[in-house]
Amino acid sequence: MPQNSPNRAPGSQGERHVQTVMGTTERAERFYQDQMLDHLNPAMKDFIARQEMLFIATADGQGECDSSFRSGPAGFVHVIDDHTLVYPEYRGNGVFASAGNILENPHIGLMFLDFQRDRIGLHVNGRVKIMEDERLRPHVPDLPLARVPGQRAQMWMMVQVQEAYIHCRKHIPHLRKVGADESWGTDDTLRKGGDFFGAKQEQEERRRASTREREDTGGRHRVGAGSTFAR
Repeated sequence: MPQNSPNRAPGSQGERHVQTVMGTTERAERFYQDQMLDHLNPAMKDFIARQEMLFIATADGQGECDSSFRSGPAGFVHVIDDHTLVYPEYRGNGVFASAGNILENPHIGLMFLDFQRDRIGLHVNGRVKIMEDERLRPHVPDLPLARVPGQRAQMWMMVQVQEAYIHCRKHIPHLRKVGADESWGTDDTLRKGGDFFGAKQEQEERRRASTREREDTGGRHRVGAGSTFAR
């Protein structure tokens, strides 16, 4: 959904078209009018302050999408004011897929889901820019500090809120927290989950098969220069 403004009806042309086809135009219009805000109201700010997880969606300059997950202690997403929030980028796998997308395309979608207490969700859409801690903290003195080793923000994502609206609880499961220990900042392969989906094993098998094929054909099949990082 694009920005809701006094000069433009909410909703993209695409979603408006689907609403027409599916016969939900009036229902969607009621949702736009009743539930969509261009800011965070007090209930939304209180809700965000309680959350320990966040799902984010970004896209690069060509529109190729990426979704990701962020988590931290309650309050790790910090609301600065009605129109601005920030969340930290902790140490991860070093790929920086989301940050890279943001450099090309500043649009972002945030999804907060409370599986435990309220069983409700909150969408926040807006524009984002990357901020270094040393540049941001002088202007936001109550910015959260690291509570455990490895939980230091490498950078902050500052989101200018354009849309905020509810995600209904109808299909949100009720989960119970069991208190698993987090390994903040670790580089230990097993504690990070190891090769849970077998991707590394699959890649290694492909590389071995490729090596055998080249050896069997006498090296006639040349691998293109720079193919590993081809774009």
